[in-house]
Amino acid sequence: MPGVKRRIANHSPTGMMVYYEIQAGSVFPGHNHPHAQYGIFLQGRGTFKVGDKAWDCKKGDGYFIPPGVWHELVTSGTEPCIVMDFFTPERGDFLKEALSPDS
Repeated sequence: MPGVKRRIANHSPTGMMVYYEIQAGSVFPGHNHPHAQYGIFLQGRGTFKVGDKAWDCKKGDGYFIPPGVWHELVTSGTEPCIVMDFFTPERGDFLKEALSPDS
C-alpha cells in the first residue's frame, strides 16, 4: 500500500504483533478480517472508522477491532503514524513476511 510500511515484530499461532509506519495524509482503506485486532498509536494521529462509528486517535490511544468488522484509518497531521497492532490468532496472510529474511 502506498504510504504504508509494515514489519512483523513477533508471532506464534495464537497471535501476531505488527509494527506499522503510515505516512500522514494516507488512507489505510476499508477492509475486514477474521482476526481480533488490538492496537496503540505510538506516534501521529488519525481517524478510525470501525463499523458505523468513527473516532480520532493520537499518541497513547489504544483500540480494539472485533473479528469481521469493517474498518479504515485516515491519518492526519504532519508526522507519520506509528502504530503497533496485535492480531489473534496470527495472520496467515502475513506469515510469508514474518519468515522473509528481508522483514
